[in-house]
Amino acid sequence: MTSHEPKQSSLAARPVSAAAQTELSPERAESSEQPHRHTLIAEAAFILAQERGFAPGHELDDWLAAERDIDRALSAL
Repeated sequence: MTSHEPKQSSLAARPVSAAAQTELSPERAESSEQPHRHTLIAEAAFILAQERGFAPGHELDDWLAAERDIDRALSAL
């Protein structure tokens, strides 16, 4: 049985994409509610997956990279 160590995502160092930045307009970013954050992360993760052609097996990497990007963007507001 092979070991399944998490790979370091090349997406982690990427800035928030233009589409994700649009979602972080001041009107939308004012609310710090968890459901809103979750939606932003889901949308950003989808964009990351779309950019790499939806290749399977990277869903967690996409989510974690999107989560870091969104949290960084929200904390900068």
